Amino acid sequence: MQSMLRRVAASALALCLLSPAMAGAQTDKAVPQSQAEVQLSFAPLVKQTAGAVVNVYAERVVQRMNPFAGDPFFEQFFGQRMPNRTEKQSSLGSGVIVSAGGLVVTNNHVIEGADDIKVALADGREYASEVLLKDESLDLAVLKIEASEDFPALPIGNSDAVEVGDLVLAVGNPFGVGQTVTSGIVSALARNQVTPGDFGFFIQTDASINPGNSGGALMNMSGELIGINTAIFSRGGGSNGIGFAIPANLVKVFLAAAEEGESSFERPYIGASFEPVTSDVAEALGLKAARGALVVGVAEGGPADAAGIRPGEVVTAVDGIEVEHPDALGYRLTTAGLGGEAVLTVQSSGSSRQVTIALNSAPETPARDERLIEGRNPFAGIRVGNLSPRLATELRMPADKTGVVVVDVVRNSPGSRIGFRPKDIIVSLNGVAVQSSEAMEDMLDEDPGFWRVEIERDGQRIRQFFR
Repeated sequence: MQSMLRRVAASALALCLLSPAMAGAQTDKAVPQSQAEVQLSFAPLVKQTAGAVVNVYAERVVQRMNPFAGDPFFEQFFGQRMPNRTEKQSSLGSGVIVSAGGLVVTNNHVIEGADDIKVALADGREYASEVLLKDESLDLAVLKIEASEDFPALPIGNSDAVEVGDLVLAVGNPFGVGQTVTSGIVSALARNQVTPGDFGFFIQTDASINPGNSGGALMNMSGELIGINTAIFSRGGGSNGIGFAIPANLVKVFLAAAEEGESSFERPYIGASFEPVTSDVAEALGLKAARGALVVGVAEGGPADAAGIRPGEVVTAVDGIEVEHPDALGYRLTTAGLGGEAVLTVQSSGSSRQVTIALNSAPETPARDERLIEGRNPFAGIRVGNLSPRLATELRMPADKTGVVVVDVVRNSPGSRIGFRPKDIIVSLNGVAVQSSEAMEDMLDEDPGFWRVEIERDGQRIRQFFR
């Protein structure tokens, strides 16, 4: 009986594929009506689409430090300098051709740090490629195949039309064994807290996804791309039936930025920080469920401030679409795109209202004026800048933060050994407030020999003393 039910579920997928009336209708779904329909196959859909799913080979040159390099004793003993050595590292992932001109979408972690990236088609042809755009936080990258010919491409579908229970196919190159197709259903939507990055809005599926599938296609029964397979939930490294894909609607926005020649991907700036809604907050505000994005900070003069949004309120929907958590709010604003407007539904003290907010780039005011601290002081090796909305966005910091922030720390520098970290905000030096990166550099030139520093880290104030 269970075997029969599995065949029935599979035939429902094939029926959607072969029925002309359903070719473009994601919402028209049916179950098999005859024994002949039960015996239908995924094969026609695979033949139609698999050529657009490719292998992505990334090579990077890594320098291995010789632990004895620079040691006078060992160099004298061996009679020569002990140089560091270099070696090549390779990684293998998947990608999806989304235009006949050879644009390929994959995961950023597949190509991160690569010096040479090649794309191999299912028929064995191999091409060099260049990176047009990549983003670590979204874990997306767009490649351009370096060839002047037409390639098979997968059309991008509407991921907002996807429903839990929909049949899907996952195509990729798991473990480097070659192109592999697995089937399953959409298990859940709007999943967050899946990856370490700040993007948290995934399609969850039980179609088998394994290492090497990253960057591959999650397809619906109309042969459309509905997601880029990205992550798995696994303790042993293999598929446990819980995989995650980046929704296609986000891929569309990212791809458009790459086609326009953008050097980086920008999200709309609204000038507010959010946290998940707890059950206590939901009860206090008269919400039916603990869903939405709780406003915890509003940047003065920002779009949210201009729209009248205040801390303690909850954003429950964007353009009429409910948001489950802050990550879902960020996803909806990002897919709405820059240059337009969005209507937010805001709940406060049992009442609800709608506000219109402009979706523009984060301003860089004040200018970041990054400076690398040098000299004989405990701060040497830290790079600081003036915290603007744009810099806060790049560092993934709350929108309402201001001041002088540590942007980077040079490895093994005095600042690194003392414990400074990126995102630390330098509040004061020897009791004097630090107003700008230039002012901080001038203060360090005085070199009093004793330093009392106050920093803000993760919302906490820390005071330290250095000589």
